[in-house]
Amino acid sequence: MSRFTAPIAEQIWDMKYRLKEQGKPVDQTVEDTWRRVARALAAVEEEPEAWEEKFYAVLEDFRFLPAGRIIAGAGTARSVTLFNCFVMGTIPDDMGGIFENLKEAALTMQQGGGVGFDFSTIRPRGADVKGVGADASGPLSFMDVWDAMCRTIMSAGSRRGAMMATMRCDHPDIEDFITAKRDPARLRMFNMSVLVTDDFMAAVKAGRGWDLKFGGRIYRTVEARDLWNRIMQSTYDFAEPGVIFIDRINAMNNLRYCETIAATNPCGEQPLPPYGACLLGSVNLAKLVQDPFGAGARLDSEALADLVRTAVRMMDNVVDASRFPLPQQEEEAKNKRRIGLGVTGLADALLMLGLRYGSDAAVTQTEAWMKEIARAAYLASTELAREKGPFPLFDAEKYLAGAFFEHMDEDVKEAIRTHGIRNALLTSIAPTGTISLLAGNVSSGIEPVFAYSYTRKVLQPDGTRTEEEVVDYAVALWREKFGDAPLPDHFVNAQTLTPRDHVRMQAAAQKWVDSSISKTINCPEDISFEDFKNIYLEAYETGCKGCTTYRPNEVTGSVLSVSEESEKAPEADSGADVVYISEPLDRPQALEGQTYKLKWPGSEHAIYITINDVVLNGHRRPFEVFINSKNMEHFAWTVALTRMISAVFRRGGDVSFVVEELKAVFDPRGGAWMEGNYIPSILAAIGGVIERHLINIGFIEGEGMGLKSDPRAEVMAVGEAPRGQACPACGQYGMRMIEGCMTCPSCGHSKCG
Repeated sequence: MSRFTAPIAEQIWDMKYRLKEQGKPVDQTVEDTWRRVARALAAVEEEPEAWEEKFYAVLEDFRFLPAGRIIAGAGTARSVTLFNCFVMGTIPDDMGGIFENLKEAALTMQQGGGVGFDFSTIRPRGADVKGVGADASGPLSFMDVWDAMCRTIMSAGSRRGAMMATMRCDHPDIEDFITAKRDPARLRMFNMSVLVTDDFMAAVKAGRGWDLKFGGRIYRTVEARDLWNRIMQSTYDFAEPGVIFIDRINAMNNLRYCETIAATNPCGEQPLPPYGACLLGSVNLAKLVQDPFGAGARLDSEALADLVRTAVRMMDNVVDASRFPLPQQEEEAKNKRRIGLGVTGLADALLMLGLRYGSDAAVTQTEAWMKEIARAAYLASTELAREKGPFPLFDAEKYLAGAFFEHMDEDVKEAIRTHGIRNALLTSIAPTGTISLLAGNVSSGIEPVFAYSYTRKVLQPDGTRTEEEVVDYAVALWREKFGDAPLPDHFVNAQTLTPRDHVRMQAAAQKWVDSSISKTINCPEDISFEDFKNIYLEAYETGCKGCTTYRPNEVTGSVLSVSEESEKAPEADSGADVVYISEPLDRPQALEGQTYKLKWPGSEHAIYITINDVVLNGHRRPFEVFINSKNMEHFAWTVALTRMISAVFRRGGDVSFVVEELKAVFDPRGGAWMEGNYIPSILAAIGGVIERHLINIGFIEGEGMGLKSDPRAEVMAVGEAPRGQACPACGQYGMRMIEGCMTCPSCGHSKCG
């Protein structure tokens, strides 16, 4: 029986991937989980028993890691999709079509799919709306509707919503799009990226004017450099929007002869056409290194090729085994059968070979490994095509004319000409935060190691607290072999690398990735604005398909703190406690909190709302609520609400859904206007007060006391509220930007799903 290499791995498995029915485990061991997945994906084969064993063999010991939705959903009979990401249909520029697209997005997210949208197709704000004598409200106003829908889906108990919004750099509302998230309460469910064209980049370099246009009409002309600087300034200050080099994506697309791409999935690694869908999986390179840290350290190329061949077949089977939220998505997936096979543990593998991440040798090795994977994947797909047939839209001449094949080996191209190919696109590097933790905390995707170890405090079911060290996989191997010997100089980390190191690694991998890469380029807080802009220019010049950066500052927040004792191997301390969902917290003797006085129009007596917080490592999370009023008409429901909300708070985890549920309650007798805002019910007003409190203590994001949606209430403070960002899923502090998404190092929670 295999065992987990770290306690956090077993906890991740139990919380996210272990099959349970009515709270009782069905999967008794992780081997049961692997067996369930292997059996489900082999079921579509003519000889399922034989392929089940082969699939199980690559899952064993975490050598191949299907994406989380496959691990959690395959073989469960649940009505969920095994696909990670979708791009929705083209949004029509009419009211009926817009809201039909909104409905389709809701159905997709309800089944657990992350979604991307291009809002460039909606006419700009102020444009004429023919037939009704009105001005258009513009795409940003509809994005607000999408954002509210996503929050509603999330509050109904679905997994955390994830959306990507894109807009072309020549849309008349692009300047509003760039600055939209300067309002911290707006569009919180979206990642946002600008679709940057080659013509725009040429205009920036030449210092030319740039037309903002829609529907054949030029609305105004701006200086291209000024617009570029506005994109860069917003990204410098707020970490958004990202930049997608959309012309390069379409030029390099194997399917450019039958599709046009204008959007990506939420983390950007999958540029997809309308109704496009993709599934993800990762080869764990750290598990394939022989003689790690030794004189003969090398990655086993033969084992890598064998692993890739089986992984491609498994992922191709997912296309047939999965459910789809919409028939258009199923048709698109089966017509093209794209998969996204990527890697994780790359930085750890480089460490085991003695290579410094970002060095010339590491760049060369990364490119070589990615070529091996691409070659093996394409050959495997041609073998599948010979056995099962190519994807339905395959056209050999048009397919092989693509730019991606310029450097491909001739024998691979000949195999495609002879047999066709089963999967139109095969490679992608996706965020692997949670599954990397599951595999023993291997380095995530192609990212460098962020921190070689950190301490997490765990609240046990019996109320005691224990500390455990979470150690990077390569560092743990080093300790096994060399004990307390200091780490060598090539053990660099995200704090000591230059942004150029990141760009070079991304560009090296992109050459052999036919889709795209989700990666964060970490920048020092004191980087100059000019140097920051040069990162994006270098990414464009070196062949990247997009660029996402993160610069810690007062607005974006700091990243996981690291020890100053050693620049080579920082020790991260993430300080707060992870709260078990399975057992409620015990109440401490004393709690700090705040009391709010809420005066509802038409009621003689005020309602007093006291919210007490439990302080874990100097940070607050809500623990209990007391709601009181002299109005006896309210007595029964205030007591019930007090008990129910307090019970939810004591269970821990992401309790922000309580706010959304309360704010969604409408009183059939009518609501009330408070401070210029319409509040649909007294319960919604209470929800607004709780929301304000959660923002003020740093538990959720927002504007705190100035949040427009909150009803005004007189605040009577009891104690001081410590500030800081916390993981909404487990309460642990130390959220950091990895692969384009804020990610928790303790539980793997990510905004991108």
